[in-house]
Amino acid sequence: MKQIILGTAGHIDHGKTALIKALTGIDTDRLKEEKLRGITIELGFAHLKLPSGLTIGIVDVPGHERFVKNMVSGATGIDLVALIIAADEGVMPQTREHLEICSLLNIKHGLVILTKIDLVDKEWLGLVRDDVSSFLTGTFLQDAPMVEVSSETGEGIEELVVTLDELTKKVSERDPGNFFRLPIDRAFTMRGFGTVVTGTTVSGHIDVSSEVTIYPKGIRSKVRGIQVHHQSMPSVKAGVRTAINLQGLEKEAIVRGDVVAEKDSLKPTYLVDCVLEYLDGAPKKLQNRTKVKFHCGTSEIIATVILLDRDSLSPGDRCLAQFRLERPTVVLSKDRFVIRSYSPIRTIGGGYILNPLPSRKKRFSRNALEELTVLDKGSDQAIVEQHIKGSRLQSLSKTELSFLTNLGKKDVGEITDRLLSNHVIFESDMENKIFIHAEFYNKAKEEIVAILGDYHRRFPLKKGLIKEELRSRMAGNIKEKLFNQLINDLIQETLIVRDQDTIRAKDHRIKLHKEQEELRSQIEQIYLKEGLEPPYFKDLGQNIKEGGGMDLLEIMVKDGTLIKVKEDLFFHKKVIEELNRRLVDFIKERGEITTPELKKLTGVSRKYTIPLIEYFDKIQLTVRIGDKRILRKRQ
Repeated sequence: MKQIILGTAGHIDHGKTALIKALTGIDTDRLKEEKLRGITIELGFAHLKLPSGLTIGIVDVPGHERFVKNMVSGATGIDLVALIIAADEGVMPQTREHLEICSLLNIKHGLVILTKIDLVDKEWLGLVRDDVSSFLTGTFLQDAPMVEVSSETGEGIEELVVTLDELTKKVSERDPGNFFRLPIDRAFTMRGFGTVVTGTTVSGHIDVSSEVTIYPKGIRSKVRGIQVHHQSMPSVKAGVRTAINLQGLEKEAIVRGDVVAEKDSLKPTYLVDCVLEYLDGAPKKLQNRTKVKFHCGTSEIIATVILLDRDSLSPGDRCLAQFRLERPTVVLSKDRFVIRSYSPIRTIGGGYILNPLPSRKKRFSRNALEELTVLDKGSDQAIVEQHIKGSRLQSLSKTELSFLTNLGKKDVGEITDRLLSNHVIFESDMENKIFIHAEFYNKAKEEIVAILGDYHRRFPLKKGLIKEELRSRMAGNIKEKLFNQLINDLIQETLIVRDQDTIRAKDHRIKLHKEQEELRSQIEQIYLKEGLEPPYFKDLGQNIKEGGGMDLLEIMVKDGTLIKVKEDLFFHKKVIEELNRRLVDFIKERGEITTPELKKLTGVSRKYTIPLIEYFDKIQLTVRIGDKRILRKRQ
């Protein structure tokens, strides 16, 4: 059955609470202070079963200007508004402000109720009726039904019930949404149950025993029980007043403005990108960096307005903006919000969210404005593509895209499949379905080729870059799986070559010029002449070290001229081969060899003997048993 929430709106003392009691028998003023002062301070809740059998939830909001923030909280999730105007007073300041708030929240359906008709005569009532009609011209309520009632005498109440019943038939079925969210407007403790929170379920559905997260704090809990209109339910969906009993949670951990959502489904943010609509009736231009009160869901947060394409916003205009919040919140794309001036406090505008988790934007940035224009006016596919493009090299998963776009995972999957088939995006991680835009994927490949080219120009004697060093030189802190995929693609395209753990450009070859050839020959003669007592690199001549000697040594190791026994210690290949022969002969004759025996065999100090015997162990010529070595294999 269709789910409908009716919310009241109107000036203080215009009879909202009395009317709800006359309709439902429920007194929504529950606080002692409300009873003493005779005014509504907090939100009140009731429900009404209509003749059609439909039960609607009712939210009663305070009318005093000091409690408009509570009214905004109560307006969250309203499908139908009852604008209540007392016949003895007519249109008043909060009548106007409440109507503006309902318009900003994009409430499309409602009715007007003239109350206290028992206090005025017919002539006065006619004047009020005309005045109200004139006031509503140009608003979403200009053609709404108008019902005249007295909560004291009951006159008009039956007509009101019938009107409500007919009006609910015109309210479209609510879009269920893709994420369960319950913005909390009240939290309390019930003996034997623990903490209970209430609010209007604005999207999604949840079941008893489901795991949830309370945002923005990230508190984990579990649904212990659900009630709708004081009836226990196994589950709840969007569009109903809901009470949830949360397991293992202290009431003090929760405040109005927190949101109960599916476990790990949302992401807190200090920034939101949006379309900002400034009211016609605003008293002056809105300047960039103005402090305002940002209302979204049931939260109220101090925020700074960043106008992205201008220095000021005139009354009646709209623009792209970013709000920088003083504390975090959680929102989704297309969520509506209201802003009120910091001082004096009054409603001045509102709008809707474009990006629920943006980065800081530079004002007057063409790229930023183009991005937000796509998020505002683009198709679902264009919006998904824009978010993937905006992530640059960080890429986005299907789950992240669903959150950013407020689309279901099935819809996101169909869109990404189309983008993949058209080569607009690539999968940077096929296992986890993570996507990167083709523009940045191709730029990353070009960057790898450019880094290698620059490295080869600066270090022509080095064979290439270690893979991890190459990744560290790229901009954007690129993820390992994406980097590996880029490398594999470039290898398949024969643009680069992988040589063990080293990457080089395909056409890179080490070529020595005349001076380097001469130096290489000089180095080779040194290692041939010194035999089993070669100099450590640090002991080579200054001209060799400064002339690229280490690079030449590595080249000579690669081409087999030298053998690297350990860091900084090299031997000529012929010297090692000769020692290898003598060592094998010795062990074959004796069956084994000790380090002192090898020292005597070579005639060199332990400085060389120890690295040499360890080298022969490393190449698996010998194997150590205690203090002795034997041949690992039969020679």
